[in-house]
Amino acid sequence: MAEQKATNIKWHHGKVTRENRIELMKQKGATIWLTGLSGSGKSTVAVELEHALLENKYLAYILDGDNIRHGLNKNLGFSPEDRTENIRRIGEVARLFTDANVIAITAFISPYRQDRDNIRRLLKDGEFIEVYIKCPLEVCEQRDTKGLYKKAREGTVKEFTGISAPYEEPLNPELTIDTSNMSVEESTRAILNYLEEKNYVKFS
Repeated sequence: MAEQKATNIKWHHGKVTRENRIELMKQKGATIWLTGLSGSGKSTVAVELEHALLENKYLAYILDGDNIRHGLNKNLGFSPEDRTENIRRIGEVARLFTDANVIAITAFISPYRQDRDNIRRLLKDGEFIEVYIKCPLEVCEQRDTKGLYKKAREGTVKEFTGISAPYEEPLNPELTIDTSNMSVEESTRAILNYLEEKNYVKFS
């Protein structure tokens, strides 16, 4: 994790507790961390999940890989070091959303297991829900709307996960969803069912 450089700082506590927010919002905040190869369906599932939660009166917000690189992380590339810093920053943002009792949905390749485990440690027990959006590489390549896999195969795109850079599969994710044989609706329903079973939300 990043080194602490600022000195003479102190954490300031407010009067509003997490329990106050849970009572007010009738939900439990968490970070739903969607990880998987480019083209596996992370962003598609994230969009559907956010919509389903809001339709049921639950507050959720997507942190998407491409979108974040337009602003907060626009100074980062795709080297291993930059990927790690990208995920570290997102983890800190997701932690703030979770503390605010929002259901944060992240859609990042996040290829390194250590980086994802660092975010898990950043959050409290039960606040980090790792969802492996599993999809065979050949299927991801068939879905390649941006043409990135083709460019990676040709060598014009460097450090591309699954081709010229590694992807380390989660070892013990809370959920594994294979989007090569599950529809977007089925994938979304699986996550919603998990959230209800663990009492983050209640639909009935």
